[in-house]
Amino acid sequence: MSLGDHSTDVAIIGAGPAGLTAAYLLSKSGYKVTVIEKDDHYVGGISRTVEHEGFRFDIGGHRFFSKSKEVVDLWNEILPDDFIQRPRMSRIYYEGKFYSYPLRAFEALWNLGIFRSTLCMLSYAKAKAFPTKNVRSFQDWVVNQFGFRLFSIFFKTYTEKVWGMPCDEMSADWAAQRIKGLSLGAAVMDGLKRSLGLNKKPNDGMETKTLLETFRYPRLGPGMMWEAARDHVRAKGNHVLMSHTLESLSQDGGNRWNLKARQADGSIVTVNAAHVISSAPMRELADRIEPKPQTIVEANKLNYRDFLTVALMIRSEDLFPDNWIYIHDSKVLVGRVQNFRSWSPEMVPDPSIACVGLEYFCFEGDTLWASADADLVELAKKEMAILGLCKPEDVIGGAVVRQEKAYPVYDDGYADNVAAMRHELEAKYPTLHLVGRNGMHRYNNQDHAMMTAMLTVRNIEAGSRVYDTWQVNEDAEYHESGDEGEVSNSALTAGERAALASVRDVPSRINEPVTP
Repeated sequence: MSLGDHSTDVAIIGAGPAGLTAAYLLSKSGYKVTVIEKDDHYVGGISRTVEHEGFRFDIGGHRFFSKSKEVVDLWNEILPDDFIQRPRMSRIYYEGKFYSYPLRAFEALWNLGIFRSTLCMLSYAKAKAFPTKNVRSFQDWVVNQFGFRLFSIFFKTYTEKVWGMPCDEMSADWAAQRIKGLSLGAAVMDGLKRSLGLNKKPNDGMETKTLLETFRYPRLGPGMMWEAARDHVRAKGNHVLMSHTLESLSQDGGNRWNLKARQADGSIVTVNAAHVISSAPMRELADRIEPKPQTIVEANKLNYRDFLTVALMIRSEDLFPDNWIYIHDSKVLVGRVQNFRSWSPEMVPDPSIACVGLEYFCFEGDTLWASADADLVELAKKEMAILGLCKPEDVIGGAVVRQEKAYPVYDDGYADNVAAMRHELEAKYPTLHLVGRNGMHRYNNQDHAMMTAMLTVRNIEAGSRVYDTWQVNEDAEYHESGDEGEVSNSALTAGERAALASVRDVPSRINEPVTP
């Protein structure tokens, strides 16, 4: 759809979960809304569902689960009849064997075999006898807990694939948060009890809680939710403009905004709006605001981790039952493999063909990202064969989906850089609102991104920044703003606070000692 220059109440940059949540709620409240989206076809951002010859691909895997009743109610309102309940199963794959996730230490030792398990136990004993005293890195922490050999098998390879930095450069704080409930000593005692017949409880990994959980999922993938939200927005007479890329954002001399968007044919459309909601990456937004913000230097220091999915159609009913498997193997570049039929049978139209998505974590512009699609499909076929998961000759098709800026990077200076830009924009532009994962440079869950939009809508309706959506403290508790309106804690429900507390743990680099 194309639309000429026009005026609206709220202009929204980006048709992902945050942008479309805001558009949906504002449309319900009677506001005129225009959403611009640079993709030429898909809404949903990283939560979109890409279709290729009838096969549907979920970009990263999106379970619809939230502790927030308000978010769940909104999901049900937007998509009332199309959720299905799916079993959750995910495992680790290493050298031809599957391991429960979360890891069950005794099962892991059993699968590794007597010789390698013995070496792992000797490595563990060495770590306990001679632990690293000054624990600074992720590697230090994990090696102290499990020994170097288990660290190298089950922690090092996958972690470095995902985040693109060595484990000995990641802070130990992240390890303590992420790795819980796994004690090698307890596992060894469990094994001894079993050998003596003192513990007959099954130890096949299938009792692990994460393998028995279920989750709700749209039957045609997560994009179904955001396509429905888009349709609701348009049904209210509002606009979701595809193939419209943010060109510039400036105020018109009064209190309104001129948002200029470039269309696919190169022409420029100007949207005049009282408010702007941005879910665009902070780095990109800073570069397009006129005049340039003073903190553009800080904004340009914000970094992102990207990834791409290579979907393969394989002549086979199913390769494995998991929703996804983690690939802890340094012989291949792939980090995770999605099984789209396990997410929803309707994602795969032919029961005789399996469809999997190999996920490669990379940086935009590096060798992987810049590879031709045909070369990436060949790489995926080769790596599936190396892993023993399928034969190359059984692959009958492939497709590549690139996802830029999938994960905001939490490097040494990111928090200060985000805070600097945020505070400048809030002081200068009270009618410019930042929402969502990239809009706030926070690696959050879908429900958290939606909640930032939901509270932003309340701020627009109230005419002031009543809710400070940024305030998630170290204990993951929400605080209201005290600058432009006092609001008691009772104004937010427990569910809303739960959604706002759902920021994920993300590794940070080791803080370098300050040189005197």
